[in-house]
Amino acid sequence: MIAVLNLGRCDYETALRLQTTLVDLRKQDRVSNVLLFVEHTPVITLGRNARESNIVAPREFLAARGVDVHEINRGGDVTFHGPGQLVAYPIFDLRSFEPRLGAIDYVRRLEEILMRICAQYTIETQRISGMTGVWTYPTVPPRLNARQMGRDYIPPTEEEISGALGVRSGGPHSLAVGECGDESTLYCESTGAPGSRRVLCGDNLGNENVGSTSFSNTSYCERKIAAIGVHISRGVTSHGFALNVTTDLDFFKLIVPCGLSKPVTSIEFETGLRPPLEEVMTIASRTFGELFHSQMLWLESIHDLLPVENAEPSTPGDTPARAPENERRIAGDDIHLA
Repeated sequence: MIAVLNLGRCDYETALRLQTTLVDLRKQDRVSNVLLFVEHTPVITLGRNARESNIVAPREFLAARGVDVHEINRGGDVTFHGPGQLVAYPIFDLRSFEPRLGAIDYVRRLEEILMRICAQYTIETQRISGMTGVWTYPTVPPRLNARQMGRDYIPPTEEEISGALGVRSGGPHSLAVGECGDESTLYCESTGAPGSRRVLCGDNLGNENVGSTSFSNTSYCERKIAAIGVHISRGVTSHGFALNVTTDLDFFKLIVPCGLSKPVTSIEFETGLRPPLEEVMTIASRTFGELFHSQMLWLESIHDLLPVENAEPSTPGDTPARAPENERRIAGDDIHLA
């Protein structure tokens, strides 16, 4: 069984302390496998392999924007977490599954979960060899290819495009260049043999392989919709994945995401829809259950994870998501658990 808890919106430091506590409890076999869902306040995190130079905005600017910075022990480089992004932290003992899971198998399952969530919103995604995470294909976003989506939202500054592809500048994938953040028009063009998916991105200044995005008369780049970064200690996992749902993609201009010169996208940007995070996490929970062959038990409070002597056993099940505890109580629970 996997216990599921929605932390709601909370700061990164509080969630990190809670993860650390739960990892220790899981190693002692005092709690079952736990899946935490959270929406963070704006934060940039640097993994073990991160390069400070991949944070392109000055620290003073980040502080003025209310963006925290944390160095952590997960794998990977630099990434951003913030409102509109679904973050999942599985605290799993990989030895508890049958058969036991290795690190690579575990990451592949996380990727598969993300791909299945995206498929629910008609977004076709893929893995890219040598990279971790989930990417769209270098094709037109569903909201621009005349596919009927039942869309209820048009992203800011978007001009309606009917029929064939169009070109626009600005918006969530515009490229900032120069000290003053001048924008340049971006393009992508296919290279290589016919049918090849290799796409060369650049701007109108003659620069190739630039790090933001992708409107063109010819083709589109692969766009990263979800990032994965995990830490495994004595078989117990922490950290996890971040899926951009309705995230303000302008925040990604503050960094070179994961150290890669690739554009970033979201469910909103791809489809024009704004699904609530509770809806997406319900899909995610169900998919975790399918791929890890486990029942999913939604909890109301972190207290429900603690073993209580002489308590009646809980009945496993897959119940609807509950309203999250407030941030103050989460922090308090973490202190008591420690």
